[in-house]
Amino acid sequence: MTAAGFPKHQITHMKNSLIITLMGVSGFLLQAQTDTLINQLPEITIRENRLELPFSDVSRSIEVISARQIEALPVQSVSELLQYLSGVDIRQRGVHGVQADIGIRGGTFDQTLVLINGIKMSDPQTGHHAMNLPIDLENIERVEVLKGPGARIYGQNAFTGAINIVTKTPEGAYSKIAVQGGSFEMGGVAFSASLPGHRYDQYVSFSKRFAQGYRYNTDYDINNFFYQGQLQAGVHQLRLLAGYSERRFGANGFYASPRFVDQFEAIQTSVIGIEDNWKQGNWSFKPRIYWRRNQDEYIFNRSNPAAYRNLHITNTGGFEFHASHVNRWGITGLGAEIGVMGMRSNNLGARQRGVANIFAEHRFLFWDENLDITPGIAFYQYSDFGSRIFPGIDLGYRFSNQLKLFANAGYTFRIPTYTDLYYQDPANLGNPDLKPEAAISWEVGFKGSSPRGMQWQLSWFARDAFDLIDWTRSSEDLPWQPDNIARLYTSGLDFNTQLHFPGLFAGETPLQRLYIAYTYINAQLGSQDSGFSRYALENLRHQLILGLEFRIGKKLYHSVNYRYLDRVSLEDYALVDSKIVYKTNTIELFVAANNILNQEYRETNLVPMPGRWLQTGISKKF
Repeated sequence: MTAAGFPKHQITHMKNSLIITLMGVSGFLLQAQTDTLINQLPEITIRENRLELPFSDVSRSIEVISARQIEALPVQSVSELLQYLSGVDIRQRGVHGVQADIGIRGGTFDQTLVLINGIKMSDPQTGHHAMNLPIDLENIERVEVLKGPGARIYGQNAFTGAINIVTKTPEGAYSKIAVQGGSFEMGGVAFSASLPGHRYDQYVSFSKRFAQGYRYNTDYDINNFFYQGQLQAGVHQLRLLAGYSERRFGANGFYASPRFVDQFEAIQTSVIGIEDNWKQGNWSFKPRIYWRRNQDEYIFNRSNPAAYRNLHITNTGGFEFHASHVNRWGITGLGAEIGVMGMRSNNLGARQRGVANIFAEHRFLFWDENLDITPGIAFYQYSDFGSRIFPGIDLGYRFSNQLKLFANAGYTFRIPTYTDLYYQDPANLGNPDLKPEAAISWEVGFKGSSPRGMQWQLSWFARDAFDLIDWTRSSEDLPWQPDNIARLYTSGLDFNTQLHFPGLFAGETPLQRLYIAYTYINAQLGSQDSGFSRYALENLRHQLILGLEFRIGKKLYHSVNYRYLDRVSLEDYALVDSKIVYKTNTIELFVAANNILNQEYRETNLVPMPGRWLQTGISKKF
């Protein structure tokens, strides 16, 4: 082992990859492009449900990625995009958002809450469906990643963090069409249009992506439809969001065992939400109503559907009311929610769950507003799991406009999914006696910036989880069954920084943006009776991300990205990806390459990921 804790073969592997990366970009150091995100980041308002604060004022670890940065990355889906953020663990089965599980800071896919404009995308069947999102990268204005406990802010399932996707509200009328193609008979077409009106603005998009797959039975066909409307009616700003996603894919070895190569899955996800925003004096109000439907059809043998088939249909709906009040003591946030979750399934049965909750928090400011303290509490009542209270507190102290100390602590929880409780097949057996899992989490860190174009965050975090739900078995001959295992203590270090070179050098420069991120996670599992664990100890130990962006002339842009991932349960690996974009006011052409070094790797223990994958596409804006 080296002094840094990496084996020598890992260090050599990382050095070789970095040398290739630097050689590949050394010839592109020409002119500059202005990406204003880094200079604007301190003032970007984080879209939480009640206390919406500028990024620089939030006393939590939050990372933001903008539409401009998304455009520069060699990605085709939200799942792939999130791989380039520190502390975020994406474990794909297949590529391009076919199916992916997401975790934050060592958490599982059931412990991360995903939202679109504050609307929850969680599914009572399983967290595997959290990333079935009816949106494309083209629809996104920015992505906000909250790391740490989020129960008192967003509600249950924000166990280890939350990801809020903020969609675009384009200015001006236009339409855009795009086509793309690539390796393994990959193709796609997309259309979007912005239709502004006198009081009602509309935005609509449709996309279709498909491929034959990089190995047997890994083909996919994904269709997304997205609509957004915004009406200004006096002091009221009404927003309508509607989306539909349909994905059909071969699931070679996705579940249970790599031996099962003929599995197939078809998923349909619909979501609709209506929100109103208005202000009255020092009060701000935000009521919202939403509904989400997910249909999951699983076929064990694609050529013989009658042999074994599961069909699950879930519906989640609710009404939320959030308010904030600015007063002499700071800002008060209040909220309430009533929701219903239901399921019809040939395997899990007919189920229904009701939930009601209330929130309250207040942000105090002291010492010329340099010290902020935000205590809060959430109360939940579940029809099948009783009541829970979840307190939390955020603290921050600003030494200057460029440096802030922050700390936070909170109690968080997750109720079992219907799969945890009731699923049955020859290899798995649910447990209806499960209790909700809970954790106490805390964090302390610094965030800083320079007025010319630098942002950074450094934090130490810890989470003490108890009654943790994991699928275990005492021998390989027995089925997997979930249970509330002993405690899992997780701690680690999270660092990220980004440099905007035109701002730092106060003028044109060939380098545009450098992103460096590193996360270290140490998870220690308490004693348990079962000999095998499926999910509890599959976290990343080391995660290193490097990204570099350039401008070549006035219309050509290049990005190179390096990722090193060391998971406790799998072999470590390093990936190099790159993208070149030619862009004018109306035309955009790109060429992208993923896994340039053609590495063999797995993100789960079941599915080998593809080698080198090339893609190209062109779009025209009218």
